[in-house]
Amino acid sequence: MDSNEGGLMNKKLQMGFLMDPMETINPYTDTTLVFMQEAQKRGHKNFYFTLPQLFLREGVPYGELYPIEIRRGKTFYKLGPKKIVPLHELDIVFMRKDPPFDDNYLAATYLLERIPSPTWVINNAMGLRNANEKLFALRFPKLVPEHLVSSDPQRILEFMNDVGGKIIVKPINSYAGRGIVYVDRADKNKHALLELTTLEGKQPILAQRYLPESRQGDKRIVLLNGEPIGTLLRIPSKEDYRGNLRAGGKPVKTSITRRDREICETLKPELQKEGLHFVGIDVIGGYLTEVNVTSPTGVQQINRLYNVRLEEQVLRFVESAYKPLT
Repeated sequence: MDSNEGGLMNKKLQMGFLMDPMETINPYTDTTLVFMQEAQKRGHKNFYFTLPQLFLREGVPYGELYPIEIRRGKTFYKLGPKKIVPLHELDIVFMRKDPPFDDNYLAATYLLERIPSPTWVINNAMGLRNANEKLFALRFPKLVPEHLVSSDPQRILEFMNDVGGKIIVKPINSYAGRGIVYVDRADKNKHALLELTTLEGKQPILAQRYLPESRQGDKRIVLLNGEPIGTLLRIPSKEDYRGNLRAGGKPVKTSITRRDREICETLKPELQKEGLHFVGIDVIGGYLTEVNVTSPTGVQQINRLYNVRLEEQVLRFVESAYKPLT
């Protein structure tokens, strides 16, 4: 391992990006892509692979890795010849596969957990299993709105009445606003909606008191090692109650408030303990609503809004925190 006179690492790192297929990536919005661009700019070697290309043999995790070069223009990447490589030969593995957190995703975390040090998996595989994006926030009851996790439609109806007659219902393992439903006790479809979302009582869901402040926006705050480094406000369209960008939300500038910083400070020790170094939290009306750990997004939108490059901070952190064997 090479070092400069000040003891700071200057070795060019081998970085693997476990992610969705490149043909599905939107180069104008994807956060993983700007991480790859920044790593390439800093002289590191990037490799790309997907879940089907991750496997374990005789106790050793391997990947079918493609060297990848990120380019400008319509054809925004170029792959080199595939190599089958034991993943401990990489320095860094970015786990950037989008949810849902299904059986395939779960299996991947078990395989990634078997990669020995000093290879560093970001975010930590065990931490990803421990931190369900809908349920992790519930570890902090003083930060979140009134909530219920249940598969019983009748119990959910009772909860809705207790919190004012309006709730948001969320599938536990989905993402990007998929499957989120607004339920009002005045709606004659409420029974059918809860039967659908719970699969007639077979699937637990998260119900939260509806926060009317959501009409003014759902705030995404990006955290690096527990510290806020960027934020944006996602304003829902008139035709939707969800602020998610995929659902038509509009990104606008906002600020990080004292309450936001309190939330981040409360989360920081737990995030660090779980090895969750790159995280996106969602805040509505001063309440924490979600902690996104699997493949947090929003970096490109924040960069454009504020004329910044959050990926520089992320890669500097990775370079400084990586601990090679000596």
